[in-house]
Amino acid sequence: MTAPIGKILVVAGILLVLIGVGLMFGDKIPYLGKLPGDIYIKRERFSFCFPLTTSIIISIILTLFFWIFRK
Repeated sequence: MTAPIGKILVVAGILLVLIGVGLMFGDKIPYLGKLPGDIYIKRERFSFCFPLTTSIIISIILTLFFWIFRK
């Protein structure tokens, strides 16, 4: 009964560490948020950023990670 809860906590901990590292070093990754397909609109008093391609790539990486971890 406690083994599945332990696995969930380990995975959640790993995800939190990865998110923390990403937040710490995200500015130093040169193309993060600036890939072709990322939407960036800048006007006089308004700016809008929607990193579509970056989100898709992160989603694919996380999907592969969870698929490998599940096996």
